[in-house]
Amino acid sequence: MSAKPVYQRILLKLSGEALMGAKDFGIDEPVVASIAQELREVHDLGVQIGVVVGGGNIIRGLAASHRGIERVTGDYMGMLATVINALALQDAMEKCGVPTRVQTAIEIRAVAEPFIRRRAIRHLEKGRAVIFAAGTGNPFFTTDSAAALRANEIRAEILLKATRVDGIYTGDPNKDADAELLPQVTYHEVLQRDLKIMDAAAISLCRDNHVPIQVFRLMTPGNIRRVVCGEPVGSTVRD
Repeated sequence: MSAKPVYQRILLKLSGEALMGAKDFGIDEPVVASIAQELREVHDLGVQIGVVVGGGNIIRGLAASHRGIERVTGDYMGMLATVINALALQDAMEKCGVPTRVQTAIEIRAVAEPFIRRRAIRHLEKGRAVIFAAGTGNPFFTTDSAAALRANEIRAEILLKATRVDGIYTGDPNKDADAELLPQVTYHEVLQRDLKIMDAAAISLCRDNHVPIQVFRLMTPGNIRRVVCGEPVGSTVRD
């Protein structure tokens, strides 16, 4: 495969759990540094990088609501958790030499810019990575939906969904020994078979705007670069 990128602008979706590594809670700084280093390799190829990060390593709104916190309040707490993660990733990326901006869907001007689409695109054009935090800014929407929304807004050529498994399987590979990896799958199949790689709203938004989704294992070194360079890593969702 060519070492040259086949995509010039990407949107990477990271879960909050990815940042906690083997810990039960919070942020594992060496893991965040490793992710930042992977992104620097992609940035060095001249690729424009957008990132949406979750907050599940700190708090999930839905889980908080199950513990008695009002759902909308829990969702806003989850949005704030994503800001914490975004700042940690920004710090790690800038230590790697990648200029990075954090933009939030709810205004926290002391630590980040508010999300402004044209400004985000301008940052990307100038070679700055942009981390989008606070989800969509609305309760009841997941960070998967935020990733699909931002990917479409910044006109990303592909949405990269980083996971703990190798791609999309017919079942949970951790529970079902017969689960099979699906290298190629359509948006319709994902929704019809309820494959649960992202929520239905995110899949539908990408389908309606023809944004392909690549699902792959995050912690295999070099995987982000491989995907960007067109190597057959993980699973692809497209028409």
